[in-house]
Amino acid sequence: MLDLVLAGGGMMLPIIIASVIAMAIIFERLYTLRRGRIMGGDPVGMVRSWQGHGGITAARLDELSRVSPLGRILAEGLAGSHSVDGMRVRIEDAGRHVAHQMERYLNTLGTIALISPLLGLLGTVIGIIDVFQAITSHSGAGAVAPELLAGGIAKALITTAAGIMVAVPAFIFHRYFRGLIDELVIDMEVEAIRLVDMVHPAGMGRRQAV
Repeated sequence: MLDLVLAGGGMMLPIIIASVIAMAIIFERLYTLRRGRIMGGDPVGMVRSWQGHGGITAARLDELSRVSPLGRILAEGLAGSHSVDGMRVRIEDAGRHVAHQMERYLNTLGTIALISPLLGLLGTVIGIIDVFQAITSHSGAGAVAPELLAGGIAKALITTAAGIMVAVPAFIFHRYFRGLIDELVIDMEVEAIRLVDMVHPAGMGRRQAV
C-alpha cells in the first residue's frame, strides 16, 4: 500500500487528507444522526404525563430540552405556549436551528465528493506530463526504456483510482445523510404538531378548517 501511495506522487497527499476528513465526518454523522438520539423516545408522551402530575415547570422544560434535539424544539414551544401562534413560531425557529446543526459538516463531505475526482484527474495530467518529458528527453537516443515511462503512467492511474475511491463513498453518504435528515425533520414536525394539538386542542379544529 505504501508503495502505491509513493508511486502516486505528490497529489496523493491531498487525496489522503480528503479521505481522512471524509471518514471522520461519516463516522461522526452516523453517531450524531441516530434516530434514538434525535427523537429521544417519546417526549410528547413525557409532556402529557407531566400535565397530570404537577404541570409543566421550568425545571421540567430544562429536563425536556436535554433529552434530545426534538425535546429542545418542544421545550422552546412550551415556553411560548400561551398562544397557538406563539408556540408555533417558537417551534419553527428552534426547528431551523436544530436542522442546521443536523446538517453540520455535510457541505464539507459534499465538497470532498466533488473535488476528489478532480484531484485524481490533476494527478493523471501530471503523470502524463512526466511521460512526455521522459519521451522528449530521450528523443534523440532511440527507443525510450519502459522503466522511464512506468513512473508517469503509474502516477496517472493510481491518482485517478484513488480520487474515485474517495469520491464514491463520500457521495453515497452525503446523499444518505441528506435523505435521513429530511426524514427526521418530517418526523419532528409530526411530533411538534402533536404537542401543539395537545396543549391547544381548540386550535386543532381551527387548523383543519383552514
